[in-house]
Amino acid sequence: MFHLLDIIGTMAFAMSGALTAMNKKLDPFGVFIIAFVTAVGGGTLRDIMIGRTPVGWMLDLKYVYVIAIGFVLAIIFRKKFDRLRTSLFLFDTIGLGVFTLIGLEKGINIGLHPIICIALGTMTACFGGVIRDILCTEIPVIFRREIYATICILGGIVFFLLRKLNLENDVLYLTTSLVIISVRLMAVKFKWYLPTLEHK
Repeated sequence: MFHLLDIIGTMAFAMSGALTAMNKKLDPFGVFIIAFVTAVGGGTLRDIMIGRTPVGWMLDLKYVYVIAIGFVLAIIFRKKFDRLRTSLFLFDTIGLGVFTLIGLEKGINIGLHPIICIALGTMTACFGGVIRDILCTEIPVIFRREIYATICILGGIVFFLLRKLNLENDVLYLTTSLVIISVRLMAVKFKWYLPTLEHK
């Protein structure tokens, strides 16, 4: 289950990056680069911070192939995504749920405190999107009013609470990812926002 979620998350973020880049009318090379950094940016930063080098995608070409497939699919079916924002949001949300889990698991595997594991999960899920938005000259979603990183933190808390119940790993992963995805969908549907801070 964990391996499958990893593949799904990588492809989802790659397609999210590709769709964003196409929306900005970049050339094919630019679209591929944005797809690539969106998919691996958060994981790369996480691995460097925990001293795991070379970083994951450099040791397993599977990730490069998955990103390339996501890139090609996004281009082939871009006209099918008639509602580009809806498609981008969907892929981004799937990636958010899956990559939070991956970051949590990496922290647990090296014996880090749950709070640090949650920080790693949030970083893994969010920072690929931060790099994507910066390169596409957008204010990153994580810094705007939309609830984004907060959902990853909530998902991390749910993960550790459920872990105390000694659930099977597959059930734990699936439940946590569904919580993250569901809460983000509801946050957008019902317009849940954090208040902005203004200097007057």
